Formats: sequence, C-alpha cells, structure tokens
Amino acid sequence: MNPLFKIFRTKIYTAVILLVLLLLVGVVGYKSMSNYTWIDALYMTVITITTVGFKEVHPLDDATKIFTISLILTSVFILGYALSVITEYILSKNDLEKLKQKKMQKMIDSLKNHIIICGYGRNGRQAATKLLAYNKPFVIIEKNKELVDKIENNQTPFVLGNASEDETLLQAGIDRASCLIAALPSDADNLFVVLSARQINKNINIISRASQETSYKKLKLAGANNVILPDKIGGDHMASLVVVPGLMEFVDNLSIVGKSNINIEEIAVEKLTNDVKTIKDLDLRKKTGCSIIGYKNQLGEYLVNPEAEMKLEPNSKIIVLGRPEQIDKLNSVYNID
Repeated sequence: MNPLFKIFRTKIYTAVILLVLLLLVGVVGYKSMSNYTWIDALYMTVITITTVGFKEVHPLDDATKIFTISLILTSVFILGYALSVITEYILSKNDLEKLKQKKMQKMIDSLKNHIIICGYGRNGRQAATKLLAYNKPFVIIEKNKELVDKIENNQTPFVLGNASEDETLLQAGIDRASCLIAALPSDADNLFVVLSARQINKNINIISRASQETSYKKLKLAGANNVILPDKIGGDHMASLVVVPGLMEFVDNLSIVGKSNINIEEIAVEKLTNDVKTIKDLDLRKKTGCSIIGYKNQLGEYLVNPEAEMKLEPNSKIIVLGRPEQIDKLNSVYNID
C-alpha cells in the first residue's frame, strides 16, 4: 500500500462516507417528502448536490424547498472537504516524489568508483543481482517507469531517464564511476551510450551487450572495453553441456555467488606485496588455503596455471580459487577491502 495513502486514509475514508451519507439522505428525503420514484429522487439529489441548475422533476412544496436548501448548504461543506482532501493528497504526493528523488540523488552523489547499469531488462537485472551478491555499489538507469517502481521497492539507487543523454549519465555519476554496463535491448542505443560515456569519462571501463555480431566491432571502435553477445554465449553454453556436462556443472557452480562453496577472486599484486616476488614466495596456499589458478600481466594478457617461479610484475593481477572461508582469510591477512 502507498505509504502516503496510509497517512491520508482516515481523511479519505471520512470524505467518502460523508458523500455517501449525503447521497442517501437526499434520495430518501425526496422519496419520502415528494413521493418521487427512486430514479427521480436520485436525479434530484445529484443535481442539488452538484448545483448544476437543472429544472426539478415537478414543483416543490415549502417543506421540500427547505430540505433542498439544507441539502445544498450541507453539500457545499462536504464537497469542499472532499476536494481539500484530494488536493492535499495530490500535492503531498508530488512533494513526496520530489523528496524521494532528492534523497536518491544525494545517495548517488556520495558514490565513487561505482558501476552504472544502463537498462533493467533481463541482462541488466542479472548484472544487478551479481553485483549485489558481491556487495559492489551500482546505479541503474532506466526510462521505463514500471521497471523503476520495481527497482525503487528494492531500495536500489536509480535514475529515471534515457541513458543515451549526457545529463542522465551525469546524474548517475558517470564522471566518478569505474565501470559502465550498457545492457539496453537495442545495439544502436548501446552504441550511443558507449560513445557518450567514453566522451565524458576517458578512463571508465565499459562493457556492452550486443545482439548482432556485426555490432561487435562498432561497439569496440566506439570505446567499449568488452562486448558480450548473450545469444552466442548461451548457445556455446548449451552445446558445452552436451560435450562436457561434468565440467560445465563445475563451472556453473563457481558462478553461483552466495550459494556455492567455491569462489574465484582477481587481486592486484600490489595488495599482496610491494616487493617484486615470485608466485612461490607468496605461499598463499599455506597462508590462506587459496590456490593461484591464473595470472594477468601489465598488458592484460592472461596465463592459466602459472609456474611457481613466475615473477610478479607491478600492475599485474593474480586469480585465486578458494572456499568462502579461505577467501575471507586471504582478505583478512592482506587487509583487502
């Protein structure tokens, strides 16, 4: 139930009850005093309460005239009260919406190095669920009011507007964001968002969705760091379930955040050591129980299952595998946020 309606519930119910009572009193009064039919009595009551000035069904006697005068005066006060309640409700609703938007914008303005999700369709919702599981701060941009109402109920920061407009992106804090996910259903819209985002923030990491393979190069040229083709990935995944079902089940288990007993993390080398050391020198397995399964060098190139003697270069990253408690221990030992 609308919280604003709860506040005005008593006043609204009172106004409705008074209007119904007024209508009943008028109908019964005309029926009993002038022997009108029920339809004529209702007609006389309505034209009297609304003061439209139509002619009465037949001439009124003195008693009925006095009753009509009383009905008009009473209706003026009751209708005035009802209109004031409705007006106050509408004005308060507008003020509440403005207050909520102002509060939401203040929350967004306090964010830094957050993620912006453009579009709250199937891909956008999935991305939001994943980020929420990892406790990553994010803002959603969506122009569909019905979808925004669902977001609002989840207390998630959002901006109601068109993601392809610079003003909307700035409202979402594009200049302070670390990453943008363009998950709009149209490749053309995603292309425009990528261009706008890259123009405003040169260093932001942009990940875009694409429906057509022909859009891949265009989005990369526009400034997207990564372009995802959901249909292609889905087809590959289904085929893999046929070819190597056991392996895919294991991989799927890794991706179920919060429900899996295995986690994968990517950690910058600088967070583990300031000295240039080898993977063997870190001895993560002994200290935390985590295993190093991958290495990403300065150029962004990945190496799976690196050798123990490999030197750790500055600005490189390691990919570790471990159970949740082992990952927690890793974060605790090295004070990783």
